[in-house]
Amino acid sequence: AQVGRILENLVYNAASFTPPGGRVTLSLAKRGGRAVLAVEDTGVGIPPEHLPRLFERGFTTRPRDGGQGLGLAVVQEAARAMGGQVEVRSEPGAGSRFQVSLPL
Repeated sequence: AQVGRILENLVYNAASFTPPGGRVTLSLAKRGGRAVLAVEDTGVGIPPEHLPRLFERGFTTRPRDGGQGLGLAVVQEAARAMGGQVEVRSEPGAGSRFQVSLPL
């Protein structure tokens, strides 16, 4: 259920911020004793100044009526509850990659 919540939020965000004709890619790999799930998009990317606040409850870059800023906080909380971690790489105009590492 927790992995489903993680995927639901990451894929929703990726699809929301990727323009028509863009791409959202999911991947899963085993590295050592960990499962590494990644959601990568070719969307608008995230400005560097937003990265430190990205996982805060209530932080959002969506228009005022477009979101509550809970999705990425839920992702991080779910990953941590399972002994995992979340990393993000993003470049404005070139997309984002969220990677969740979980113990097997």
